[in-house]
Amino acid sequence: MSAVILNLVRKGFYLDSVALMRFSRTIAELEGIEEAALMMGTSANRQIMSDAGLLEKTGSAAEGGDLVIGIRAKDQKYADRALAKSQALLDQPTEKGGEGAAWHPRTLRAAVKSAPDSNLVLISVPGDFAIAEARKAIRRGLHVMIFSDNVDLAEEADLKREARDLGCLVMGPDCGTAIINGTPLAFANRVPRGDIGIIGASGTGTQEVTCLIAQYGMGISHAIGVGGRDLKPEIGAISTLMAIDALDDDPNTKHIVLVSKPPEADIAAKVLDRISESTKPATVCFIGADKIPMPVNATQVFSLKQAALTACGIDDENLQTPMTGENRVAPAGRTKVRGLFSGGTLCAEAQVIFLDADEAVNSNAPIPGVSSLDNANGAHIMLDLGEDEYTRGKPHPMIDPSVRDDAIIEALKDETVAVILADMVIGYGAHDDPAGYFASVIKEYGVDGGPLIISSVTGTEEDPQIRSAQMAKLEAAGVRVAPTNADAAAWALTAIRSIG
Repeated sequence: MSAVILNLVRKGFYLDSVALMRFSRTIAELEGIEEAALMMGTSANRQIMSDAGLLEKTGSAAEGGDLVIGIRAKDQKYADRALAKSQALLDQPTEKGGEGAAWHPRTLRAAVKSAPDSNLVLISVPGDFAIAEARKAIRRGLHVMIFSDNVDLAEEADLKREARDLGCLVMGPDCGTAIINGTPLAFANRVPRGDIGIIGASGTGTQEVTCLIAQYGMGISHAIGVGGRDLKPEIGAISTLMAIDALDDDPNTKHIVLVSKPPEADIAAKVLDRISESTKPATVCFIGADKIPMPVNATQVFSLKQAALTACGIDDENLQTPMTGENRVAPAGRTKVRGLFSGGTLCAEAQVIFLDADEAVNSNAPIPGVSSLDNANGAHIMLDLGEDEYTRGKPHPMIDPSVRDDAIIEALKDETVAVILADMVIGYGAHDDPAGYFASVIKEYGVDGGPLIISSVTGTEEDPQIRSAQMAKLEAAGVRVAPTNADAAAWALTAIRSIG
């Protein structure tokens, strides 16, 4: 019997992409369902659904402002049940409404009218519409955080130039993390207030640095995300430079930290020139970059851990955590490390540490000096499982950890793999129990004599998942838990070099 494909289009119905990803996973896990997706009907999303075998004539006719339900089921009975469940999930906010329920404005104009003292707008609409909404905001004198991705690069540049002229900061597009005045936005963590200001062109990089600063007993004034493309030549670091201005002018910020992938030389020079004009010390982490000349008030570091330590004024040597005793044990006859990361910058940091140790690495998201997977040469492999190739039409692994199941199972069964290196990122927006889920996969598919598993938890005790509780679940499953992502990578090196 052939599968049944069922589509329903809800005209003019918008729901945040994160919520839709969660709902999609819920439906896909129902009995008799082969695959499911709830997505806004943009051309890019329709193509994703078509490629996944979830689209038929009804769904193909959807427009960008419509919501499309796509279900592929074993038979019509299962498809109808899944459709009913989808409708129920989408209608939950309405069903919980009524007198006394919270009112949510449907337009920017209505939101501004209801909260006239607000000066920041968070935008999470399909990328096709994000720029238009952002322009409405900046023309009202509002700063903007754009969570949306799939925004044209030229449109991003035009928006940021206009915003700069209007004195408004644009964080993003594809800005996944910020902490403004102590408030976590999107994927962020609950950290103490303090006097260290972060500027991040990397979401998980910003999360790791802010959480380590909290772990080392200090706090954050603000963490300003700028989007992963802000330091590209086409954008010219517009938001990064404005963020430096903002933190430089902020009396509560005493130290500035910049985290980004390596920009081109002229963009790096522009950013460093602006840092040199500041009266405040700065820490610069262009993750994966070679050593470059720094202004007298700036220190270049090469890992996220070093960025946090330097900002806190702590000697790195004082916090080295060696891997000893039974923690060193890895299976004999195996030599390779397989890194399975949900955080792209955490993956990059691990690559830095392996390169510094003269270990060859392949990655689907290679930093300078690392080979791509296309040039696989039997080296260690570091995978960023949040890249589009793994998440197209699926939730990010920080939201749904099952996205990396196949990679984990493959690594557990690969007899060349000595160590599996995996990150756990908690906080607002993340899965409610990533460590527990990871432990369940290990329990089901792990074998005696299999790879040593090393992890770390990016988060704090104040996060909803509670960092220590996540660490305990990993340790109970036999996972070696390092205090930082950088330490986890170093432990993996120790393990493979201790074999035999």
